[in-house]
Amino acid sequence: MTTAHTAPERVRDEAPVSARGWTIGRPRVGDGAQLWRLARESETLDVNSSYSYLLWCRDFADTSAVARDAAGRPVGFVTGYLRPDAPGTLLVWQVAVDAGHRGQGVAGALLDHLSERVADTHALNAVETTITPDNLASERLFSAYARRHGARVSRTVLFPAATFPSPGHESEVLHRIAPLAF
Repeated sequence: MTTAHTAPERVRDEAPVSARGWTIGRPRVGDGAQLWRLARESETLDVNSSYSYLLWCRDFADTSAVARDAAGRPVGFVTGYLRPDAPGTLLVWQVAVDAGHRGQGVAGALLDHLSERVADTHALNAVETTITPDNLASERLFSAYARRHGARVSRTVLFPAATFPSPGHESEVLHRIAPLAF
C-alpha cells in the first residue's frame, strides 16, 4: 500500500535565509538577554529591565519576531502585542537591529514577517506604533511599511511629553497604519 504525501501548508513561523544569511522567526526565552542588549545598544529605544525582555520572549512570542544570523545569534527584533480592546490591531512596541546589520532591510523584513504571521491566525487590519518626533529612522521604516502594504498612516499624539515622569522625554506620536489586508 502506498500513501500520497503532500507538502504541509507553510506556516509563517520561520522565514527562509536571506541573501545576507539571516532568518526570521519567533523569539525564544533564551533570546531575552540579546534583545535587551540590542535595545540598549540602539541608543534610541527606552531600555526596559532585562527581566522584561525575558518575559516578552516567553509571553508575547506569537506577536514578536527575531532575525538571526547564520550562527543563530539574534541581530534584530520586533516586539508587539494585539491590543486587548482592538484585537485586529498589532501594536509594535520596539524594533531594533544590530549596528552591523543596519541598512540591509532587516527591520522591514521583520515587520513584514511578523504582520503576515499574525494575520495567519488573527483578522489583522491595522498596525500601530509610537514614534518620538526625533526618530527619523523609525518614521521612514513605518512609512515604507505602509507603502508596501498599500495602507495609509495617520498620526496623533498619544502621550504628550508632560505625561512622562522623567524630564526630557519627547511626546510619543501614535502612527496607525490601516487598512491592512492579508
